[in-house]
Amino acid sequence: MQYVVANRVPVKAEYRAEFEERFRRRAGEVDKQPGFVRMEILRPVNDDGLYVVLTHWVDQAAFEAWMKSADFKTAHTNPLPKEAFGEGGGIERHEVIIHSEVSR
Repeated sequence: MQYVVANRVPVKAEYRAEFEERFRRRAGEVDKQPGFVRMEILRPVNDDGLYVVLTHWVDQAAFEAWMKSADFKTAHTNPLPKEAFGEGGGIERHEVIIHSEVSR
């Protein structure tokens, strides 16, 4: 059963480009972690919406090992300033119980 972490991030409009660029620069780094399955960054369609960073892992232990890794520390070094973020957001953790996908 896959383990999915959804990090909901309220990024203010003037910081969105920089927020996205930071993920682009690190693209592929988390892929090297044992138990990593995939990552998706969802951009809000509405100006007041939240970004959602979804990471999929083979299990909770793989995610927790990544959080303790040097790569996690590197990925979270030099964050955007506090004023880049709005109210709300947070982390949600889920187990996948149903999965449906079409190959194209």
